Amino acid sequence: MASHSLHLGSGTNTSKFTLTEKELVLEQPANKKWPLVRTSLRNVLWAGIDDGNRLQISVLATKKRKSPLSLVHVAGVVPDADIDSAAAFTSSVMHSAYYGLTPRRRLKVIVNPKSGPGKGAKHFRKRVEPIFRAARCHVAVTFTSRARHAQEIAQALPLDDFDAVVVLSGDGSIYEVFNGFAAHADPARAFRMPVTPVPTGSGNGSSNNLLGREAAKDLAMAALNAIKGHPMSIDLVSILQNGKRTISFMTSCLGVMANLDLGTEHLRFMGSQRFVVGFLREVIKHRSYPYRVSIKVAESDKYKMVETLDAVRAHAQAVHGTAASPYNASAAPTSKGLPELKHIGPGADVDGDGWITFAKPVMYVYAGKGPFVSKDLMQFPVSHPDDGLIDVVISERTTRLAMIKGMDGSERGEQYWMDIQHYFKAYAYRVEPLAPKGYLSIDGEAYPHETFEAEVHQGLGTFLSMYGHYMNDFSLPPDRK
Repeated sequence: MASHSLHLGSGTNTSKFTLTEKELVLEQPANKKWPLVRTSLRNVLWAGIDDGNRLQISVLATKKRKSPLSLVHVAGVVPDADIDSAAAFTSSVMHSAYYGLTPRRRLKVIVNPKSGPGKGAKHFRKRVEPIFRAARCHVAVTFTSRARHAQEIAQALPLDDFDAVVVLSGDGSIYEVFNGFAAHADPARAFRMPVTPVPTGSGNGSSNNLLGREAAKDLAMAALNAIKGHPMSIDLVSILQNGKRTISFMTSCLGVMANLDLGTEHLRFMGSQRFVVGFLREVIKHRSYPYRVSIKVAESDKYKMVETLDAVRAHAQAVHGTAASPYNASAAPTSKGLPELKHIGPGADVDGDGWITFAKPVMYVYAGKGPFVSKDLMQFPVSHPDDGLIDVVISERTTRLAMIKGMDGSERGEQYWMDIQHYFKAYAYRVEPLAPKGYLSIDGEAYPHETFEAEVHQGLGTFLSMYGHYMNDFSLPPDRK
């Protein structure tokens, strides 16, 4: 695409706007704060002519490469002689900036004002809402006021009224939204409603997965994903315990990791540092936990899993947001209800073909979808959004020194290669606690420390993503490449 330019004004008030194939450049020498703005088309929120002659351009930009994105507005009256050229230019900008997307999304925004350090409402009003308004999105916001409030909202959500659900919270409120969809009058259709997080909790694993560890620190980037992300199918997991079925989108854990999650609730004011404090406490106690774990295994070769990761990611990058994308929002669901359970439930044979059993004291059992569980822990580095498999990790008991060393590089997933970490890709699994006391955490929610089963459902849920895959950097070690 050839570049297009628009010149307005004269003398010291001259402004020049240039649209190229990849970016929008705003040159306003008279603007002391932003005399030059150069930003990618992805970061363009709006360009148009209001009230017949008023130019309005809104973008996200940064002055330094690693600085957070800032909201930048350009506004001014267009002379009559330049109205046609200005209208044509802004139309070209919008066509390029929203190619393959529909502007002015209708967003249902759920804000948990008490999540993490308790700054969700403040962040929404000061950082996120202005970006949505600049993009001319239609925003309906609810501030949660009680437990399971987000679940109630999702359960009653009028699906035809919105294009996406935006959750300002930690991962717990996203868990509520998916379980609200499960109880919706039309669960299969509800699960096609894209969900996207804006991180204001403690762990914020889903934001780290969708945006990358560095970008997840920037609330503006999360808001941009709500505006510009494409639907991406994700696996969801049925949890069956005592005859009750719930939906998990992220993790289940027992042992040390469950203690870090549920045993540090009183330290929420510390943000993600609460997990570090909890881990050091576990190192001091140096306990093991007895479980019987049965797994229907699809793959257990760590090297093959990494090779598959590279291939799947390359394909996702090539097709995300195109007609070849595996996501199809208009496809008619095969059933209006939840998927049938194939591997768990009454009559299931967890000792049958394809199942293995692990029964001895361990440090923890951890299963999940998505690489990051927090910004400091990439627990499932070879996880895919929709491969129809859940990653199950069983970590054997080791020395205190090895536990501490295992923290080094955990944000890069380096513990994956430790011999004490048994890593499986699985269709389903079952965990039986062999001691009465302990924690069971599922998506950060406390469950009874009792036997439970889990089965994955391929592509059942939907996130928004600008990339089509999880944003974690992980590959084979140098000696195996």
